[in-house]
Amino acid sequence: HKHLPIFGVCLGHQIIGQVFGSKVVQSKKLMHGKTSKIISKKTGIFKNLPKTFEATRYHSLIIDKKTLSKDLIITAETADGLIMAIQHKKYNLHGVQFHPESIKTKIGIKILKNFIKFEEK
Repeated sequence: HKHLPIFGVCLGHQIIGQVFGSKVVQSKKLMHGKTSKIISKKTGIFKNLPKTFEATRYHSLIIDKKTLSKDLIITAETADGLIMAIQHKKYNLHGVQFHPESIKTKIGIKILKNFIKFEEK
């Protein structure tokens, strides 16, 4: 992870959180094939994209916000404060809980392109 850029989706996002000491816990609400409004910080992989967007979610686990590693920052959340994206403070590691590849995540391809651009810097 120190030299290789990593983009984790769903379980990959959760693994990034867990590797750095965050806890992955059962979500209060199952999100299988449902869309949610996501609010980004407009940084990293969300730079130059809308602050809010709809994204498709397929998960029953989430990274527990109370145990988020000090090595990671939250780059997107749901309106009710669930972590939807993280970024490592030092390394080129990004994770998203939602599915950017889903047809219902309209800006998904732009998020993926931003990751590629982020890596090229």
